[in-house]
Amino acid sequence: MSRSYSLTSISSLSSLSASPRKSSVPLSSISKAPVVRCTLQGAVSEPNATSVAEPLLLSAVRGGDVERPPVWLMRQAGRYMKSYQIICEKYPSFRERSENVDLVVEISLQPWNVFKPDGVILFSDILTPLSGMNIPFDIVKGKGPVIFNPLQTASDVDQVKEFVPEESVPYVGKALTILRKEVDNKAAVLGFVGAPFTLASYVVEGGSSKHFSKIKRLAFSQPKVLHALLQKFSSSMAKYIQYQADNGAQAVQIFDSWATELSPVDFEEFSLPYLTQIVNSVKQTHPHLPLILYASGSGGLLERLVRTGVDVVSLDWTVDMAEGRRRLGADVAVQGNVDPGVLFGSKEFITSRINDTVRKAGRGKHILNLGHGIVVGTPEENVAHFFEVAKGIRY
Repeated sequence: MSRSYSLTSISSLSSLSASPRKSSVPLSSISKAPVVRCTLQGAVSEPNATSVAEPLLLSAVRGGDVERPPVWLMRQAGRYMKSYQIICEKYPSFRERSENVDLVVEISLQPWNVFKPDGVILFSDILTPLSGMNIPFDIVKGKGPVIFNPLQTASDVDQVKEFVPEESVPYVGKALTILRKEVDNKAAVLGFVGAPFTLASYVVEGGSSKHFSKIKRLAFSQPKVLHALLQKFSSSMAKYIQYQADNGAQAVQIFDSWATELSPVDFEEFSLPYLTQIVNSVKQTHPHLPLILYASGSGGLLERLVRTGVDVVSLDWTVDMAEGRRRLGADVAVQGNVDPGVLFGSKEFITSRINDTVRKAGRGKHILNLGHGIVVGTPEENVAHFFEVAKGIRY
């Protein structure tokens, strides 16, 4: 892709780019007017900054004194980018794109090269470990994940192997090592895994689902069978996080996309214990590795998400950021939570929503992000504007 963008300061922020440390301009005044505007030229310009010992994202999560919230976007590498579409034309198989080291690195770096986010996330999929667990699958264009032999019985679960990432997904480790070198600590390299209940939902349902009737039938009629499967996923994903960290990931996000299909009491039985197991296992070997937990539609479960012990809870856009902050408490960092649909709005509207989110999140321990992944068809120039506004904010 040949187009990229630069930052142009306006209004009261014109003096901030020359002084990247603390500003006397309060965030509340910034949020009343557009912070920056986009101009189509060059690359996304970086504000002047002194060298730091670690990426901004890590400092923010640890409660450091940061000048602005770090920013990255879920699905920032993907189909909205023309450069990614070109790769898809040449390599139409998602699995080929996500299991080839060179392609994984290239795709992961596409948004980094254009927007310079504060987090560079590995291009992969939460289902990537399944083949190594003796669960054949594919990701079909226009249909999504397809599990060839959905699990239904105790015998099926017995056939599921413990995941050994070094043997099954060596390309993930190699790609993370290269990304860490390429990004060179100018941003945090992020890994990710699927949570046990979400992975179990896919392999029992046979793919995506509307009503989750199969996984709930298993949960409520044969809970021991489901617990056996969840335990295998729990120990396997803990190993996978440790493997990613050992090969360059500086933070790891856990996606529990379908846990919010559970009632609170069922979440406490079929999701919470296994998330907690993962966190405890990882913290034993990697005590300083930030763990982020994202569960879409989790407004009714926020207090329970904190109980997992993760460092960051990622909110979707259905939760008011200020209310989410109060409910989560001061000890946990927060990520999010602009509605992805906002990126279809005007530049002024995007700016307003970014500033509203940052203002409600308050200073520190906040990673600016969307409340879900970037939607296919999102204008690329609006994504550029999002990053430019975000990186121009000063507390």
